[in-house]
Amino acid sequence: MKKLFSILILIFMSCSGEDGASNNNPLLDQITSDVTDGGWVISYYYDTDSDETANFSNFVFSFNDNGELSATDGVNAYLGSWSVTDSNSGDDSLDDLHFNIAFASPPYFAELTDDWDIVSQSASTIELINISGGNGGTDYLTFQKQ
Repeated sequence: MKKLFSILILIFMSCSGEDGASNNNPLLDQITSDVTDGGWVISYYYDTDSDETANFSNFVFSFNDNGELSATDGVNAYLGSWSVTDSNSGDDSLDDLHFNIAFASPPYFAELTDDWDIVSQSASTIELINISGGNGGTDYLTFQKQ
């Protein structure tokens, strides 16, 4: 299982890089700097038709600068990966940035795995949205700095 998880993370990170990640985007650099500074909690998670924030209420998320993402509630710890990519490195528009999250398990953490669009961001909050191509449902995810 650990080997499969490692392979999935490598594939996800490779695919994410194809979006045109650029170190020349000040907004991308600012978001990366903000999220790697301290612990974050999910203050809101709405999955298509239901509020599922409570599934994550006890977890603190750490976005490490090496692309590792960890979530712990003091007893359980789950590892994943994250990145911010720029689909159009020709400008520094928030519309072109994607916040990528990947968790292989547990199943309710795997629900967070996606290529999220950034709605808004600050040093203490990042609001994300994803419109599913399959069923057309809309998911919302908000991280709040702890």
